Amino acid sequence: MDDAPAATDLVIVDDDAETSRLLHRLLSQQGYRIQAAVSGQQAIALIQERRPGLVLLDILLPDMDGYTLCQQLKANPLTADIPVIVLSSLVDSLDKVKAFQAGATDYITKPFAVQEVLVRVQNQLHLAQQRQQLSQQNTLLIQEVRERTQIEQALTAAEMNYRSIFENATVGIFKASATGQLLSVNPSMARLYGYDSPEEMVATVENISRQIYSEPKRRDELVVYLSRFEKITDAESEVFRKDGSIFWVSEDIWQVWDKTGAFLHYEGIVHDISERRQMETELRQQRQQADRLLINILPYRIAQRLKGGARTIAESLDHVSVLFADLVDFTAASSEMTPRQLVKMLNEVFSMFDQLAEFHRLEKIKTIGDAYMVAGGLPSPNDGHAEAVAQFALDICEAIQQFPRPDGKTFQIRVGINTGPVVAGVIGRRKFAYDLWGDTVNIASRMETTGESQRIQVTADLYEKLKDKFQFESRGYVAVKGRGQMLTYWLVGRL
Repeated sequence: MDDAPAATDLVIVDDDAETSRLLHRLLSQQGYRIQAAVSGQQAIALIQERRPGLVLLDILLPDMDGYTLCQQLKANPLTADIPVIVLSSLVDSLDKVKAFQAGATDYITKPFAVQEVLVRVQNQLHLAQQRQQLSQQNTLLIQEVRERTQIEQALTAAEMNYRSIFENATVGIFKASATGQLLSVNPSMARLYGYDSPEEMVATVENISRQIYSEPKRRDELVVYLSRFEKITDAESEVFRKDGSIFWVSEDIWQVWDKTGAFLHYEGIVHDISERRQMETELRQQRQQADRLLINILPYRIAQRLKGGARTIAESLDHVSVLFADLVDFTAASSEMTPRQLVKMLNEVFSMFDQLAEFHRLEKIKTIGDAYMVAGGLPSPNDGHAEAVAQFALDICEAIQQFPRPDGKTFQIRVGINTGPVVAGVIGRRKFAYDLWGDTVNIASRMETTGESQRIQVTADLYEKLKDKFQFESRGYVAVKGRGQMLTYWLVGRL
């Protein structure tokens, strides 16, 4: 598909500044001239001042919804033919149906893929250009007929011009009866479906439902739609070639009536969109893969908020338990291991930690070298977070003894836990990371660094929460950087 000319004007209607800037930059690089509006009234003023070739429209606007704006554009004869692509974070099928009923020609769900937007914009401009060309050609024919003084000469000229368009058009053109037989096709239509001539195709295809559409009920669906709206634009269907192979087409179909209002036949234009469909499938697969990766590195609820269009995620949580664990004397042990052995051992250890964290419904926050950080009570509040983190600590202290060091001894860990309020959020634009901040996090880290091998040092706050369920030993006061002397305890086991 050819790119749109540099003179094509596009209007972006979106009150999300970041989305508008992204679309402006993306489409400007393709040679389009861009105007942006943040409200429905501003968009109407821009469109009336200079008619664009296409409108990119968000549903949620400050003064009116996108459905209303789209209906106003379609109700105005001066703007009715402007293609409207809806870009929205609303993913419900009813929202899409409502957009198409309002007159939208396409619907893209946020967050969108860059290449998907380019392909759909180019396709809609291409279809609009072809419809405009056909409309202009039809206008010229009518004008020529009116200028003729002799009715017979006018009809003859119109027939010749129509036949020229029909025979030489680069897209498929057809006429079909109400009962599903082809009445005529142009050479491009015959070539598209693998026939040697229009005559062969008309003679061979006796039933469009069975011989053209791969889904036998597809034509019935289109006929029902046509009975209500009289015209279909860009209807995508899977169809058969003469040799039985399958490909995808996009059809514009309309009803034709005589002067008395009696139905004559259907006419339509057909485009081969197999390449576009393949590209859309690949984009969809890439998007699904990106979604899976996002869920793997972020808590599920946070990942869903990012997919829904949220740009900044930060929240204060009053009750969270934070744990740090660190491999003891890991530097010395790693010097006796090859890089491959080192990475393999860390992967096995932290994979075991991940399994235990998932079992206790905790959120792994991150690994830093040979250190591991996990938290409970987020991103959704959970009353049992302190107990879950304490049991997780006991479990990893037991499990680490399964992993031998190069000297034959087993690895050991230091563990520190604290509980209290934190700030949690997502940082980064291209590489996301979910992290925690605050005194609760800092003190949990100090509990680990001032601890001892194979012991779990906890704060007095955690002790008070769990002293009726777990066994503790008082360690006494420990010097903690930035906090002075703090009373701490050793977590020993369950009561």
